[in-house]
Amino acid sequence: MSQLNPFELEIFEQTSSYCEVRLSAEGDVPRTRGLDRAAVDQLIDLVERDYSQDAVAQRVYGSPRLRDLGAKLAAFVDGDQRWLTPILDRPPGAILRITAEQRLRHLPWELLCQDGSFLTVAGPAPLLPVRAVGTGAALQAPVTPGNRPLRVLFMATSPEGVEPVLNYEAEEAAILAATSRTGTDLVVEESGTLEGLRFLARDYGKGYFDVVHLSGHATTATGQPTFVVENEFGGSATATADQIAQAMAGYWPRLVFVSGCLTGDAPDRGAFPSMSESLVRAGAPAVLGWALPVGDVSATDFAAELYRALAGGQALDQAVIEARQHLYTNQRGSWHLLRVYADRSPLAPMVTPLNTKGRTRIQVRAADQEFLDPQTQLSRVAARAAFVGRRRVIQRCLRTLRQPLHEPGGAEALVLSGMGGLGKSSLASRLLERMPTHQRAVWFGRVDLTKFRELTTKVRFPALEQQAEADHVLGNDQVPLAVRLRFLLDVDGPLGQTPCLFVFDDFEDGNLDEREGGHILSAAMAEILPALLTAIRETDSPSRVIITSRYRFPTPAGIRIAAEALETLIDVEQAKKIANLPNLRYGSLLDPGTRDRAIAAAAGNPRLLDWLDRIVADPTLDIGGLIAAIEHESDRFRETILATKLLGAQDPELQRMLAKLNVVELPVPGETVHAIHDHPDTARHMQRATQLGLLEAGTDPETRQPRYYVSNILRPLLRPLLTDDEYVAACAAAARSLHTLWITGPAQPGTLS
Repeated sequence: MSQLNPFELEIFEQTSSYCEVRLSAEGDVPRTRGLDRAAVDQLIDLVERDYSQDAVAQRVYGSPRLRDLGAKLAAFVDGDQRWLTPILDRPPGAILRITAEQRLRHLPWELLCQDGSFLTVAGPAPLLPVRAVGTGAALQAPVTPGNRPLRVLFMATSPEGVEPVLNYEAEEAAILAATSRTGTDLVVEESGTLEGLRFLARDYGKGYFDVVHLSGHATTATGQPTFVVENEFGGSATATADQIAQAMAGYWPRLVFVSGCLTGDAPDRGAFPSMSESLVRAGAPAVLGWALPVGDVSATDFAAELYRALAGGQALDQAVIEARQHLYTNQRGSWHLLRVYADRSPLAPMVTPLNTKGRTRIQVRAADQEFLDPQTQLSRVAARAAFVGRRRVIQRCLRTLRQPLHEPGGAEALVLSGMGGLGKSSLASRLLERMPTHQRAVWFGRVDLTKFRELTTKVRFPALEQQAEADHVLGNDQVPLAVRLRFLLDVDGPLGQTPCLFVFDDFEDGNLDEREGGHILSAAMAEILPALLTAIRETDSPSRVIITSRYRFPTPAGIRIAAEALETLIDVEQAKKIANLPNLRYGSLLDPGTRDRAIAAAAGNPRLLDWLDRIVADPTLDIGGLIAAIEHESDRFRETILATKLLGAQDPELQRMLAKLNVVELPVPGETVHAIHDHPDTARHMQRATQLGLLEAGTDPETRQPRYYVSNILRPLLRPLLTDDEYVAACAAAARSLHTLWITGPAQPGTLS
């Protein structure tokens, strides 16, 4: 149970011109006084005028104007009888549950101020205003905290075309960092859709999650509060409180945090309930929302401190107070914008403190620890807290991995392809994180039958006898491998009830052989991969295979493999990536010219950005030497990752196609590639260049059609292949094609083009 002292403040209309105010505390006689309705309306008009969105936006943290508003609100509560005195004299603090009509409930009670101090953040007895929803004189039964880590369902929404793009990755990372000591089971719903929220809430069951955290944009522009979510293709859609409640279908956690602008705002000056209040009325015990627009950084800081306290066993009310005090102490102007709506449930701890006897631990190992370098035993991929971008790619990959095999889009395996350094392995690690219910078996580089049998040590079996049985079956070379694997994955087999993700990382290293300018499976992998995929298909197993490979290869007969090609980081993703780098980020001590030169040299390649960030920190280099080192590192990267020899070994017309397409600095449809390079073998060259990773082949998020892009990394190698006249001609062809495709549309029959 919370240690804060509960008080009830009720304001209700007796007649059209007279209001009554009542303050009560547990075990005390209620205090009552009357107020003239005109005086109440005057207070409401005054506060709403001075606390509007525009007015607050122009004010800085702790301004005299805010203190003046807070003093007026405190005088209203205090009255002639000094009602605030008993509240403020009871450490460690108090909950002030406010029951009032919408216009009064909508006032910024978080600003309550007395003697120049804001009561919600200062002193030994801070105050937590809670907008009470529902009736009832007595609190519900006490809630027993779980003797385990905090469980949070996190869903960020980031639809295409909605600006600004929120740094939801930083919010997830901040929560993980803040709770690293106590641990938090943070399950992420990646689709950003109501359907995804519905499925995940039901899949884990009622009572599993302590918190549902929704992060994104929200609005009250239409008069009804709505949260901006995604549709199945990543486009923008809106969700009302009723629609969110329908998605939750009664699977409410103890807390819902709708972290978006205006989610705690009651539209039309309080005439209608806020989204937060509506969610409580729909069944959520407690909801947090923001009253006005809030900055990305402030929202992230508040969430991190809130979950730090909750994960450490603090009560919900105390956790909110501490998070608000954190914003105030760090001079965040939005410290007073967070609002709490709640029913009569106790705002008690959700989990026990870290060292409570018998407290369970998180069982799932961090996915980046599955991708260790064989020699250094250091992770070769971005940690969960450092991963940015690839949202649409992740969404498509997860749909593929979760889709039943008998439904359209189902596939036994997913291949992540693209040139070196684009983050294929990091993406594979991200997918493992997003599917925590699946066991993991990860192999790096060359895999033969002996290494493949390590499967039984990589996967945790439900029982030791099942592992022993699997060891025996996999070691029986007298039986075809496909038969052995089918037995393992069959519903009654050792892995029948244990879905797995089998990952073959850096597949091109030892598992592919060159043949006729392309790549085919090596002899050992030609036995392993078809057998594994066939066993998955024939047993209808939920297990899947993920392959990361620079090169593509023919799909074995009778098998379905989905392919996802990675592209160079787009500007928004690169900005997020750079923000995580200590030396290349804005605000670092690095010379701005050196910084810009290094970022340009990286050309949107994540691995090269990491390398260059380390180089620029070398104290032995002067500025001139630093620039030279950057350029040298860039050239070495092209040699080792892009393989200049590989480019030079291709058909001259393929090289010319890449050089011509190189004039366009954004992904384009296949029609534009053909328009730029009008050659009978263009389609074949496109396929070949894509297979080798020389041409990025992604998916347009709007049309769902392929799009192609030559990475900036290749520019120094390709530009010399064209004369100036050829370069100009390629630019003109690209402009004509894109103008037709994106602006005017193709000419219709019977019209002049």
